[in-house]
Amino acid sequence: MRHALRLLPLPLCIALSLHAHAADTHRQSYALCPIGDAVPAFPDATQSPEGLTLDPSGQPTDIEGDLLSGTDANPVFNGNVTMRRGNQFMGADQLTFDKAQGRYAAEGSIRYQANGLRLRAASAKGDQDSDTHSMQDLDYQLLSQRGNGHAKSLSVEGEAGSLRSATYSTCPPEARQWELRAHRIDIDNDRGIAVAYGASLHVGKVPVLYLPWLMFPTNERRRSGLLFPSISNSGRNGFDWRQPIYLNLAPNYDATLSPRVMTSRGGLLGGEFRYLDATGNATLETVWMPHDKLRDRSRGMAHLEGVQGLASNWQARADINWISDPRYYEDFSNSIDGLSQSTSYSTIGVYGHGRDWVAGVSADHWQLADFILSKAVLPFDRLPRAYASWEHRLGSVFRYGIDAEAVRFHHPTEAAGARIDLKPWISAPLEGDAWFLRPTLAWRHTGYSLDHALGQALGGNSPSRGQSIFSFDSGLIFDRETRFKGKDYLQTIEPRLFYLNVPYVDQSDMPVFDTQPLTFNWNQLFRDNRYSGADRQADANQLTLAVSTRMIRQSDGRERFSASLGQIRYFRDSRVRLPNEPITEKGSSAWVADANYAPTDRWTFGASYQRDPKFQRTDLASVRARYLLPGDGVFNLAYRYRRSLLEQVDISFLYPINERWSVVGRQYYSLRDSRTLEGLAGVQWDSCCVAVRLVGRRYVDNRVGEMGNTIMFEIELKGLGSAGQDTRRALRRAILGYNRDDLYLVPPQTATGQPSPPDNANATP
Repeated sequence: MRHALRLLPLPLCIALSLHAHAADTHRQSYALCPIGDAVPAFPDATQSPEGLTLDPSGQPTDIEGDLLSGTDANPVFNGNVTMRRGNQFMGADQLTFDKAQGRYAAEGSIRYQANGLRLRAASAKGDQDSDTHSMQDLDYQLLSQRGNGHAKSLSVEGEAGSLRSATYSTCPPEARQWELRAHRIDIDNDRGIAVAYGASLHVGKVPVLYLPWLMFPTNERRRSGLLFPSISNSGRNGFDWRQPIYLNLAPNYDATLSPRVMTSRGGLLGGEFRYLDATGNATLETVWMPHDKLRDRSRGMAHLEGVQGLASNWQARADINWISDPRYYEDFSNSIDGLSQSTSYSTIGVYGHGRDWVAGVSADHWQLADFILSKAVLPFDRLPRAYASWEHRLGSVFRYGIDAEAVRFHHPTEAAGARIDLKPWISAPLEGDAWFLRPTLAWRHTGYSLDHALGQALGGNSPSRGQSIFSFDSGLIFDRETRFKGKDYLQTIEPRLFYLNVPYVDQSDMPVFDTQPLTFNWNQLFRDNRYSGADRQADANQLTLAVSTRMIRQSDGRERFSASLGQIRYFRDSRVRLPNEPITEKGSSAWVADANYAPTDRWTFGASYQRDPKFQRTDLASVRARYLLPGDGVFNLAYRYRRSLLEQVDISFLYPINERWSVVGRQYYSLRDSRTLEGLAGVQWDSCCVAVRLVGRRYVDNRVGEMGNTIMFEIELKGLGSAGQDTRRALRRAILGYNRDDLYLVPPQTATGQPSPPDNANATP
């Protein structure tokens, strides 16, 4: 009976193939409908519900029943018939087998289970010699993932099969909120493809999408063919149809073409090429629109992102973006975030690292993406930039090294030049379990070769600077075990002193290419320069006094309380500055204070404060609180103040009304300007297999400085995909904790000396 059981899981091909094309990238939640039994479990099936990972070929077939009749040539099994072979199980009320013809027939409560699939059928029959089999009126359920359905008939011949009137859904049978239906599905397991005829998507009882013909894969092998289309309608685009066409070019690269028609704007062609091997990967996305009626011109975009290993210590990386015009992101971005993007950033380079060194050669370029701005606002391009850092141990005490950088700057509207920056250093770090001493002496030399026009404006084509930099960082760590409210904690007190001495060198004849003052904060207390980039090295004779304390819960290592307080004492004026920036006068900096307190696992409070003692004024103040509501709810409250710049209140929440309904909202308000910067309100409805989100947003459009409004609607069919705007992304950006996992992520910190590239580095229609 080997062949009688081999191909019966063909309904599984429907679910796997449809699920493979789902657009969901987030974790699905089926909390409202725990996995039930669309097909009840079979008490006489002894294997695990998901089946064993055994190949049934070559294994014996065991048939049992309450009564055996018939003849030796035509045995008939009746009553509680079971047939087992490897991980496959079949049960029936009656099974007849013709040994001479190799035919079998099973009737009454056909039950089959194997490989994560369980099904019931009214009858089953087959021919062993011709390897043909059929089942009638079957219901199936996936056990290793969600999904169930029905088919009127299943016929199999060798590696090919056909399903008639097949359905699939992740909803339970008694609450069919959405369902995929097909008149016929022809499956060829040998080729790994299936063709569905008359496929339609129903939401409730309403058909919302019809495809007369659809080809899809039935296994892990990729196949060329049509993917699910994207269909929408809007006032700007009109009726909008995008039809992806997948091209399986080779095992390690493929492509997707996406022709698109917008009745109000015209047609375009999008494409994506993907490459992957053991040493690297790359993705190239392109869009070309010969004529956009909206702007009366051709439009286009290209985005290349990739990584390629060159040797054991070297790697090439690229993130290249090109847009045809400054309004591209505004007109084509799927995300509301694209409305505030004013530049497009590209970078490419070769980077290496070893035990004691890092190095790289790169180039980056900025492109204007805001039509109301001029190219004068763009940062300088670095074409190219080369850098290297090397350090080595000298004996058991000393470490020495060098940081070097060479850059050629370019700008579309301003004269530029080249810069070289060298910083050799030596240090003698000493430390123990509860203390550390880190004296460091460095020499920084920066020189330029400027374009003639810029050199004339600054008084010379080759300005340079050389400065010694001495720092002494020291600290102590005291800790003790203590109990608080019946729980064990580790408490620390960590005083720290940081001394910095840099002699003054006049730098007014030097250009400013990529240098900006760093925001004054806790980390700035312990840096040897208050500027990013190499165009300015601040002079200093200063001492930082700081102390921190922490309370760490012993049972899980969670930090329940932390507080830090620090200040810089300037022993002389710091006269190095950027144009139009005041000097830093002798005296004391603002006090920097930070505190965080988590009285429970649900409540978290935090505060930051900076007060200038010289002018008796507050430079910065912020207070924040977060409460995790039962379930996935969250409430955030924040107040931010920075002198002469902003005073804002930010309230956001996700509040579950019950297990199905929840409301979301945000009010981001400027007290200084007496205006709302962003207001957001919405409602969410969640069910077993469908989620609906309706969100209204009012925001300041940075391009025109006026308020804009948008309504976002999304319906999500769990396990299949979603239609409408990406409300989940917008809510995740606006409400910290909307995705609970975000609360436990630490964002990466980078220091490139250039303004950070935008989050939305590219957009596709």
